Amino acid sequence: MTAEEIEAIAGGYHGDAFRILGPHAVRKRGGQARWEVRAFLPQAQSAEVVLGDKLWPMARQHSEGFFVATLPGEVGPYRIRALLFSGAAIDFEDPYRFPPLVSDFDLHLHSEGTLYAAYETLGAHLVECGGIPGVRFAVWAPNAEAVTVVGDFNQWDARRHPMRRRNAGVWELFVPELGEGVNYKFNVRSRFRAFQQLKADPYAFYCEVPPKSASVVWNLDKYQWRDEAWMEERAQKELLKSPVAIYEVHLESWLRGPQGQILSYREIAKSLVEYVKRLGYTHIELLPIMEHPFSGSWGYQVIGYYAPSSRFGPPEDFMYLVDECHLAGIGVIVDWVPAHFPKDAHGLVYFDGTALYEHDDPRKGEHRDWGTLIFNYGRNEVRAFLISNALFWLKRYHIDGLRVDAVASMLYLDYSRQPGDWVPNQYGGNENLEAIDFLRRFNELAHQVPGAVTIAEESTAFPGVSKPVYLNGLGFTMKWNMGWMHDMLDYFEKDPVHRKYHHQNITFSLLYAFTENFVLPISHDEVVHGKRSLLNKMPGDEWRQFANARAFLAYMYAHPGKKLLFMGQEIGQREEWYHDASVRWELLTFDYHRRLQTLAAELNRFYRANPALYQVDFHYTGFEWVDFHDVESSVISFIRRAEDPQDFLLFVCNFTPVTRENYEIGVPEEGFYQEVLNTDAEIFGGSNVGNSRAVSSRRVPRHNRAFSISITLPPLAVVVFRKH
Repeated sequence: MTAEEIEAIAGGYHGDAFRILGPHAVRKRGGQARWEVRAFLPQAQSAEVVLGDKLWPMARQHSEGFFVATLPGEVGPYRIRALLFSGAAIDFEDPYRFPPLVSDFDLHLHSEGTLYAAYETLGAHLVECGGIPGVRFAVWAPNAEAVTVVGDFNQWDARRHPMRRRNAGVWELFVPELGEGVNYKFNVRSRFRAFQQLKADPYAFYCEVPPKSASVVWNLDKYQWRDEAWMEERAQKELLKSPVAIYEVHLESWLRGPQGQILSYREIAKSLVEYVKRLGYTHIELLPIMEHPFSGSWGYQVIGYYAPSSRFGPPEDFMYLVDECHLAGIGVIVDWVPAHFPKDAHGLVYFDGTALYEHDDPRKGEHRDWGTLIFNYGRNEVRAFLISNALFWLKRYHIDGLRVDAVASMLYLDYSRQPGDWVPNQYGGNENLEAIDFLRRFNELAHQVPGAVTIAEESTAFPGVSKPVYLNGLGFTMKWNMGWMHDMLDYFEKDPVHRKYHHQNITFSLLYAFTENFVLPISHDEVVHGKRSLLNKMPGDEWRQFANARAFLAYMYAHPGKKLLFMGQEIGQREEWYHDASVRWELLTFDYHRRLQTLAAELNRFYRANPALYQVDFHYTGFEWVDFHDVESSVISFIRRAEDPQDFLLFVCNFTPVTRENYEIGVPEEGFYQEVLNTDAEIFGGSNVGNSRAVSSRRVPRHNRAFSISITLPPLAVVVFRKH
């Protein structure tokens, strides 16, 4: 120990504090061994070592508070007693007498990118060492000169708790006698460019409520789950052959308190679960609930990947919300954002004074459009961070599925970039080979969790997004059908008089409907930024707008693919979604809005009651055109079949405001056809035109079929028939 090293400890930049602090054997001249206990206590005016029933005074050897006690023999477990400048006396365990706790094997797995439960190793964990309770901190910062833990417990003094550097740049420290609820950060001092920054813990389980940004020590094992039956049933379920109607929710703006205040996870649980169950949705999908500093990002600029946002309460309260959903038979899907992260100084950016989680080259490491940074998927430790995170939500929070945001931006190196502003891959192409490899491994491991699903938001024609990895696919369970969404909204925004010129918009999707396992999404992205709400996209007066909306939703439920609707659209909210205000629930005092909600509930009930609408979603045998040639009338008709081909439904869709009497439709079999759903029914806000009695087939060939029926086709409506 030299004077320069003592100065480095006092200055907070010694990179190997355990070589200086704590108990050390030293030798006097002549070879006689003695022991020293060294401590850096800038808050103390004096200190002594408590060893058994003996006290050994510590001498101040540096004005900043470096103390040394000399003991004649080997040092056993000891404590330090200090008299503070405030006059208070404290008695505490010395962190620098404890051994390293993170195993070399875990560090090896982390460095090779296969530590898939990295959250159990890194971060802050309540543990015991030698019978002493405390918190084990660990953080990856390979290019740091020194890393210290700072927090409430040391008055945010960045010098007092330097960490021990381990293999592959992981730093760890056991701080005895710390408990749950302690706020902390890591002070990272880089070897480069004199960079120094207080960083939130990338693996923190809980964070302060924004705009505060400290991480919080938390115990995730307190909550007692009650959803065993759901989890067992989920593991046995074939989701692709089951009804999936997803209600997409932004927690902060679904429902607010009387004064417009944000509700907690527990407060919102009762209302949300009751509502979703009453309307018959099978799942909710939450916009990212991981901790994010800026509410205006809707959660898509994540800082705390392992922490549910503290805006709504502690982690166990989010577990309660998930549990309540499961007890009510509702699955929970969470949006997950491995594509990019924000530049907030306390986050992942430039973590150890280098581009650690991101790419150094902005042509690979920055999203110009979003002002965010792109993960370096080729780095082993980054892959371990992200894959562990996905498995963390599936396992620790019982999440049923992850909807992966912005997959297209991950797949292509030239995504939203000009020529010359991107770097080709090793073969000269524009595919991000490292991201593709990452997504495949993520999907392989996610699907090892019984019953878990993954859904890609992917807007390109990249092949095999929802095909298994062993068939050279990306391995997702399902993929959003952005093409269907774009074509349908473009069609319905047209005045009906012009729709005959855009007939291909409602038929084109069937050319590719079975190339992927599709979800049909009307998501939050379609009702913001001047795009208008679903209802306000519809042309015409109030009656026509609602009739169009009803026909749109019914066609969505009739079309092959699972369903997703963003909150507020089911009641015909006119305003675009705004993240700082509640859904306009007061609209339900008006008939049209209330009856549109009634239709939404009936569509879910009808969907779940009819296997023809969900058992064969991803194969052409589940869909059969009757007629798509009636362009002049803007009418289409088709059949949906269940696995039992005798179980089928006939759909006829009229996308003009003209009632069509004696409209003839070919049918596959002779018999009576009962109208089982009509979006023009009065209960849904319609004009009550339809077919109240069963319609008998006639031996009159139509549409290449031997039999046909003659029906009344209501205006701007979808009618459904079942053979009796």
